[in-house]
Amino acid sequence: MTYNYVLHTTVLNIYLCYMIAENTQTQMRKGILDYCILSIISQGEIYASDILSELKKARLLVVEGTLYPLLTRLKNNGLLSYNWRESTSGPPRKYYEITPAGLDVLDRLDKTWNELAFAVDTAMEHRRTKSTTENPLTEQ
Repeated sequence: MTYNYVLHTTVLNIYLCYMIAENTQTQMRKGILDYCILSIISQGEIYASDILSELKKARLLVVEGTLYPLLTRLKNNGLLSYNWRESTSGPPRKYYEITPAGLDVLDRLDKTWNELAFAVDTAMEHRRTKSTTENPLTEQ
């Protein structure tokens, strides 16, 4: 094998690993956005830009182009409703609120999240144990 072949193969493997990790991260984020949005809206009526702010605080960076289709889908599925309110700083604003069906779904998602978090924590326990035994400074 030549040096160029080994280098090319190594770079390709690194790239593929990176792409797989990126795809997995994207899918994980997509999977929890509905849950997070329903949870935020369950606090009370809220304007879309405030939803974006709450997601940003949670370090879930979402842009308007992602949020609005999700809100529309959740509304079309009967999980959200909205009403228009006059604004002193421009056109009327659409405020979202969760419906009773949305609260039911949120309750189910809470249970699913708790079960999933427990399962993932359990499955990943060996990684925490391994890293602690490899680096005694992590134990404090």
